[in-house]
Formats: sequence, C-alpha cells, structure tokens
Amino acid sequence: MSEKGAGAGHTYPPDAVQWLKRDVLLFAYSVGATVDELHLIYELHPQFAALPTYPILLPFKKTTQEVIDFYAAQSSSDGGIPGVPKLDSRRVLDGERRMIFYKAIPTTSEGKSFEVRRKVVGVYDKGKSGTVVETQTDLAEKGSEEIYCSMIGSGFFVGQGNWGGPKGPKGVNYPPPEGKKPDVTYEHQTQAETAHLYRLNGDYNPLHATPEPGQAMGFGGAIMHGLYSWNTTAHALLKLLGGSDPGNMREFAARFASPVKPGDCLVTQIWRTGDKDAQGWEDIRFVTSVKGGKVVLSNGRSKMKVVGQRKITVSKL
Repeated sequence: MSEKGAGAGHTYPPDAVQWLKRDVLLFAYSVGATVDELHLIYELHPQFAALPTYPILLPFKKTTQEVIDFYAAQSSSDGGIPGVPKLDSRRVLDGERRMIFYKAIPTTSEGKSFEVRRKVVGVYDKGKSGTVVETQTDLAEKGSEEIYCSMIGSGFFVGQGNWGGPKGPKGVNYPPPEGKKPDVTYEHQTQAETAHLYRLNGDYNPLHATPEPGQAMGFGGAIMHGLYSWNTTAHALLKLLGGSDPGNMREFAARFASPVKPGDCLVTQIWRTGDKDAQGWEDIRFVTSVKGGKVVLSNGRSKMKVVGQRKITVSKL
C-alpha cells in the first residue's frame, strides 16, 4: 500500500452544479461583505462579481435551490472508496482547505453547463482518533478541460481509524514571519443565528443548526461551520489587502484548528511577507483565533496582488 493509501487516485462521477445571481449575493452577504463593496452585494452594479471562494459550496449545493438532507446527500455522494472501510459522514470535520483560482466564475451559471470533478488524493489512518480523506475537486464546464478553480481539502472522520492504512505524509507548516507584528488585524463578531444564515448557501449539516449532533461529538452543542470561518477570513484578506477585487486573489488555504461557537468574535492577524513570484503574487500569512481564546484557523496562507492596506477593521454579522 502506498503512503497515500489504497484509495488514492479513485475518481467519482462528475456532479452537475448550478448557481444564480441570488446565490452569490447571499454568499457575499453571509460572509461579511458590506455596502462599501457594493459590487459584491448588488446585482446591477457595473462591476458585479462573485467572491472567488464561492465554489467551495457547490459540492454541497449541486443543482438544487431547496434545503437538503445533509446526511443522506453525503452518504449517497461518497459511494465508498476502494480498499477503505465505509466511513460515517455524520462524524466528519474539516481538516484543511486550499483553493487555487485560475479563472473568475460568472455571477450565474445560466446558459452554461458546469460540473465538479472529484478525485481522492490520499486516505490516512490516524489510529484511534480517526481517518483523514484528502480530495481534489475541480470546477469546469462540461466537455472542457479548462479549470476555473481547484479545491483541495481533507475531511477528518472522528473515531474511525485503526483499519491498517498508512499514516500519511507529514504536513507542511506555513507560520507567520518570526518576530514581525501583524500588518493588519480584523475582528468579526458572530451571532447566535449566524450559522443559520450561512447554511442557506447549501451546507445544511445539522451540526451547525441544532445542539444534539454537537453534544454527541463532545462539543457541548452546535458549532459554526469550519468553512464559515474560512470564508469570512478569505473575504477579510480580499477586502483589506486586495481592494475587494476577486481578481486579486490567486490562492487561499488554512488548516482548521479548533471549533467556533455561535456568538464568538473572530480575530484575524495578517502578515505581508514581501515575497512575490514572477507574476507578482505576494505570499500572505494569517492566523484566525477566537478573541481571547484558541486559534481556529492555522497554517493560513494566500497569494495576492496587494493594492491597499487597512490597519484594523471590525465587522459584525
């Protein structure tokens, strides 16, 4: 068995995906876009655009505009991985997510046929604590090899390890610059109902809406979507460094370190490194924490075209 596991390379049938202008408007508002970014929350603005991380929701939403049974949908879409025991999607948490943006998505899929293409990168047995499944999902038009974006992610299946699989490669760390103060600090206040708004984007996991699943998993009640913290932080970087222009972000990634409770205040510290590639994309580092508490997003890094810089911003949703 290779270090990436028996299921590495396994591909799933493509899934058709669709979205409307109202979907990108809802997403932008739900992750903190404000009226000084009218092109993100008003469809008649001449520069109306979708936030670059919106496609991270499409594997959940697919083509429906209706509320879905999250557990049933996850079970039917998983279909099993060859050489890997059946994993319970009711006990899964986000591990790490990375997106690479190649081409801006349109504000609606109308008139085009889009699909997401998913493959298994690796499956890692972490012993008693659980199993990590790493996948790559690409968004493209049906029949085309041109990719709009790639989404690389890992899911941690709690307590579902010890099946004899490989432990997997050691992760790469991307710490902030040593000894340097953050260039920008951003605070984002959540409310008791914040997750109930965000889930309307298509991620209807009951873990984020009602206390029972979180109590069963040892969290004491409902927790925020990991991707909520991830997406609000991506928006913050784009607003504070990229002039709220979706074209100014090339990559965005972070590791999920600990859960967020509804009502928590998120604090993101952002560092510019000054390191740029040949195309001028600067390496940005960040850490997001609960105010006065634990780190919730670690290993944060992005590649951006920096066009401005705000020092401290406070957001409430």
